[in-house]
Amino acid sequence: MSSKLTPTDEAARRTAILTAASWCFLHFGYGKTSLEDIGRRAQISRPLLYRTFKNKEDIFAAVFADMFERQYPAVERALETPGSKAERLMAACEILLLAPWAELAAAPMAAECFEACSRLAPEIEAARDKRMLRYVQSILGAKPLAEVFLLALEGLQSDLPPVATLRRRVQLLVDRFAR
Repeated sequence: MSSKLTPTDEAARRTAILTAASWCFLHFGYGKTSLEDIGRRAQISRPLLYRTFKNKEDIFAAVFADMFERQYPAVERALETPGSKAERLMAACEILLLAPWAELAAAPMAAECFEACSRLAPEIEAARDKRMLRYVQSILGAKPLAEVFLLALEGLQSDLPPVATLRRRVQLLVDRFAR
């Protein structure tokens, strides 16, 4: 009997690891999460973790890459829907910023995880920034305008506001830029 996993089984293992790791990182922080924590939560042994990922940093990067990648199809559908610039821009912000913000708001170590993402996986963050610029530019037209919008959007998050406050801020920003 072969111990080789089918592609479906490998994908299921990867998903289980990423789901468990995401929870651990958001609740314990990157520094305090161990491979044992992730394995226990995913109900996978440490050797099986190593068959899928080379180390904790690799798992961490994959968690963020997966989170971002899952957002993109929904954003692309929102950009193609009929509606005003403001409606499409707000829909994109809901998917890319507000929905994840709401999901992470209750997680005790979310801020530390995002800081660790910048430090440990800058290429993932850079790829996301590039994609966000492309999305916003497709709505607003001019690249400089899209860049300023994204800088302002980043500033709206600096004090880690509650979701409702952030949503109001984003709506004001969208209304100003998408006239």
